[in-house]
Amino acid sequence: MKDVIKADGTRQPYDRHKVMRTARNYGVPEEYIVEVAAEIDRHLYDGIRTREILRLIHTVARRYQPAVEDRTNVRRAIGLFRPKPDFELYVQALLAGSGYEVGEGRILQGRCGEHEVDAIARKDGITYFVEVKHHHNHHRMTGLDEGRIARAIVEDVQEGYKAGRNHFTVDKAMIVSNTKLSSHAKRYAACWDIKHIGWDNPAEENIASMVADKKLCPITLIKGVNTSMRKNLVHAGIVTVGHLLEHSPRQLAEMTGEAERDMVVIVNRAGKITE
Repeated sequence: MKDVIKADGTRQPYDRHKVMRTARNYGVPEEYIVEVAAEIDRHLYDGIRTREILRLIHTVARRYQPAVEDRTNVRRAIGLFRPKPDFELYVQALLAGSGYEVGEGRILQGRCGEHEVDAIARKDGITYFVEVKHHHNHHRMTGLDEGRIARAIVEDVQEGYKAGRNHFTVDKAMIVSNTKLSSHAKRYAACWDIKHIGWDNPAEENIASMVADKKLCPITLIKGVNTSMRKNLVHAGIVTVGHLLEHSPRQLAEMTGEAERDMVVIVNRAGKITE
């Protein structure tokens, strides 16, 4: 069994399933996923770094999905967002694309204080307040503190509703982060019934599975979307590939102030991602 060295320097056994998942995230057709993984297997050596594996996956995936040339790693692309407003808007788009009724952030009045939340989401009769946590370094872990804070907010808002201090309440908390969750964070969330969505948690609903719908991929996945263009697109309310493709290059130029010729290139690359 060969070990892989992660970005933080720790070692862990090589996991072929992670390679296959990454290939899927790059848009490789399902019938070629095993072939991509087999090719990566042939280049493995003990102590290989994760960044080298990602480079190999990107190189091999291009043979089966040419559009890979025009995109980067999804996790890294999400890390390029600013926490506010970029990632908050992106999380709202992800949840809406996953069947939630989503409202913008607001102030919730509790019994003992006011709480500014990043979004309100409803699904299956349950109302969540949404707390968004973004890390530029997507290898960082989201820890326990966010869960503790979320639990306190739910209790205070519910008590405030009972006391007549507000006319709106929530049933549960939802924390959404672009990173993986620490083991403590997972246990705490499960114990207090906090919906905690991370990169690969929970198994049935996580960011990695949400972006399997390529229209929900972030605009930062498209090569050529630099910092200035990203800010202009976000200001126009465009944070996903799907949002981008709803407009013509001319409309995008008018909305963002970017050159139409640049928007033609970006729209063409975005279209290849969704093929």
